[in-house]
Amino acid sequence: MIDKEWSTAADAVADIPDGASLAVGGFGLSGNPIALIEALLAQGTSDLSVVSNNCGVDDWGLGVLLGAGRIRKMTSSYVGENKEFERQFLSGELELELTPQGTLAEKLRAGGSGIAAFFTQTGVGTQVAEGGLPRRYSPDGTIAVASPPKDVRSFEVDGESRDFVLEEAITTDYALVHALVGDRHGNLIFNKAARNFNPLAAMAGRVCIAQVEQLVEPGELDPDRIHLPGVFVHRIVEVGVDIPKRIERRTVSDHAAATEGA
Repeated sequence: MIDKEWSTAADAVADIPDGASLAVGGFGLSGNPIALIEALLAQGTSDLSVVSNNCGVDDWGLGVLLGAGRIRKMTSSYVGENKEFERQFLSGELELELTPQGTLAEKLRAGGSGIAAFFTQTGVGTQVAEGGLPRRYSPDGTIAVASPPKDVRSFEVDGESRDFVLEEAITTDYALVHALVGDRHGNLIFNKAARNFNPLAAMAGRVCIAQVEQLVEPGELDPDRIHLPGVFVHRIVEVGVDIPKRIERRTVSDHAAATEGA
């Protein structure tokens, strides 16, 4: 029996060193592995290179690491609601590799599947393929680091020649993910939208650390319900069903608002 349970989030992330690369699950604030993020913040790990769809908000999710100056580089698809993310990037404090969202998902999946690179039409004819996208600014606002050009090749598709850009896969030193339920072997089930980037991030990390709301014994999970097999997960820690879950932006109808105020 392979028991992958760790007693606390702090123990589970204790060996993540300064300068490590991380793949982190979540979309907006849905599915953020907040217990693991806060444990990493508490232990003082810095100079991190993080791959995640976005960087949370100013005071939640990856935003707490960013606000503390612990992140050196973000690889993301958008800046989102995080004003500090925007400020650090435009002031030259943070390197940012903006990546189309579907391409980012596939780069993580490819890394976890042992695929070195792949061709996609996304980004052809733009700076994504041609290079020149700002990755880091100088304090005076000029571009200090720009993205390099990528290989573009033509393939015949449906009887016509189309251009495709080569995108390299992503692998990271560690992955931090959140799941609804897991067993001691590391098999995971995600809840609805919290599934988002979590399975892909888990696949890309050489060491995957999963926080779960409920931990069960091996054999208790229906094999047909498992979203991510335990082969991708190395450590698992139970954080409880009452762990805080923030909403990035709540929008309700006039009817719902009136009902809540009644």
